[in-house]
Amino acid sequence: MAKRFDALTPEHHQFIESQKIFFVGTAAEDGRVNVSPKGQGTLRVINANEILWLNLTGSGNETAAHVLNTNRITLMWCAFEGPPEILRVYGTATLIYPRDPEWQHCTSIIPASAGARQYFKIHIHLVQTSCGFSVPNFEYKGDRHTLNQWAEKKGDTGITDYWAAKNVTSLDGLPTKIFES
Repeated sequence: MAKRFDALTPEHHQFIESQKIFFVGTAAEDGRVNVSPKGQGTLRVINANEILWLNLTGSGNETAAHVLNTNRITLMWCAFEGPPEILRVYGTATLIYPRDPEWQHCTSIIPASAGARQYFKIHIHLVQTSCGFSVPNFEYKGDRHTLNQWAEKKGDTGITDYWAAKNVTSLDGLPTKIFES
């Protein structure tokens, strides 16, 4: 039932755009595997071989640490409504921080909201679809705005302080380079 592709097709692009949530999976050479749910319009398909994703401030910064360590990333979408389908994108990523020259270009594609931490430019190596027959149906009721409200209330200084306390290293002590040039 699974099919493999070297790049995203227009049908894959349409499927990605119609999903409200996606999952990011990463792992370093050693230590814990991380899987995180994402949403809120923070992802754009750039072309058949590239995706841009804006990562917002969270309780940890595992994805950045893992990509810096092994540079492997997997994105997954599941159809929770409509026909069953799962789409996975396997690739590598480039991290783009607010201090980097490319940040401004990224903000023209996905505007940086309060708490914007880094962009990930994902270079696609493999696309795989599978049936999704066991994925349950859910009804979408709307986005949660709690993270944006939290980040706006903290302000730039509060976010920087939070990064210093919670986002400098991964759970396994790997660097995220959030403050390094």
